[in-house]
Amino acid sequence: MIQVSQRESAWLTGSSLDSQRLGPTILVVNEVTLGRELETLFLSRTARVLTAETGQQALELARSERPDLILTDLQLAGLNGDELCHLVKTDPALHKTAVIVMFGANNGEERARSVRAGADDLLRKPLNRVGLIEAINRFLHWSEVRGLPRIECSVPVGVDQRRGTTWCTARNLSRGGLFVETLAPAELETEVRLRFALPERPQEFSPTAQVVWRSSDDTPTRVAGVAGVAGMGLRFLEIDSDAEKQLDDYVFHHRFSRELPPTGALT
Repeated sequence: MIQVSQRESAWLTGSSLDSQRLGPTILVVNEVTLGRELETLFLSRTARVLTAETGQQALELARSERPDLILTDLQLAGLNGDELCHLVKTDPALHKTAVIVMFGANNGEERARSVRAGADDLLRKPLNRVGLIEAINRFLHWSEVRGLPRIECSVPVGVDQRRGTTWCTARNLSRGGLFVETLAPAELETEVRLRFALPERPQEFSPTAQVVWRSSDDTPTRVAGVAGVAGMGLRFLEIDSDAEKQLDDYVFHHRFSRELPPTGALT
């Protein structure tokens, strides 16, 4: 007779006892069988993988199993991925769980929904295996670089609101958003349209964005190595896939440079 240890039994049976876990747990949510199987295959060497077909199943599993990360498709029967994300992020017992939402490649509205729901990261479909594993590792294994890679910069940014356009300076940048230096930051959750161009590149970007954190002149923060900077952190809502790729490539190219790139100019 083969004897199975308590820890091995917990692995085989999917026990919810945290003390019996063997490493981190990922909950994959996808109503398409092939999608679940591929995502499980990609991630099985990274963590213990649980799966769910619907948002409601995923919510129940999240409450019983307490996964470290949820990877969910946006489009689900019944409870959609952004609704699942919102429920997780507003649950006192689950709010620290990382949530990555997968959405249609060129669907800006779906991207915006996911950001508003509080997703920690976003992945465009079809998934890239390397990009998926890198995103997962940032949350599970590289805690010191949990956020998206970003660079210091000095780029003029037009912030369009109802009262008109305010010109500010972006002090750091990632493919997911930027920090804008301003003495009058907008209120949290305010949605604006931005206008800016990358240094040395002619194309103008005009994504919508949401204020996700702010610091005033009374409570300045440290940004780009400079203390006492007042401003606001903006996360992109609707931005097309080509613009996002250009931002990602630009950040990757410059992030190891010690010198700031030249100031960008709008055309």
